[in-house]
Amino acid sequence: MGGEHHTLNGIHYIAGTGANDGYPKEDHMLVSDPFEKHVTRTMEALKKSVERAGSTMDDIIHLQVFICLPLADGTSMPTGKARFDAHKAPYETLNNIYKTYFSSGKAPSPACRAFEWIPGDSLIEIVGTAKVVNSAAPVVDK
Repeated sequence: MGGEHHTLNGIHYIAGTGANDGYPKEDHMLVSDPFEKHVTRTMEALKKSVERAGSTMDDIIHLQVFICLPLADGTSMPTGKARFDAHKAPYETLNNIYKTYFSSGKAPSPACRAFEWIPGDSLIEIVGTAKVVNSAAPVVDK
């Protein structure tokens, strides 16, 4: 999480971006915080990253989204259909929030994968690429 983003040959490469990127330690989210808040903060961090690079959300070419379930200590991972259903609910929440960050018809279709754990106490992580439309922007951000 919080890897270094970089721009090369007019493409901004977005390193793993999660809910705690760009926030001080005292404002970090926990895996027990609502999934919706994890998604919103991650999308805001993504937006800031592409804008600093001279792009907009509509200039994003490709995204991969990783999500995980907020399991508390002593809570076992569901199995069978219950496991599928448990992952489907946050995926639908993700899609509802995700589409609000793009102009109509401009949202890239993300590849989405479910994992057991994501570094940085985030329930979501996004990686991807964006076209740089304003080359006067800084080429590296953190």
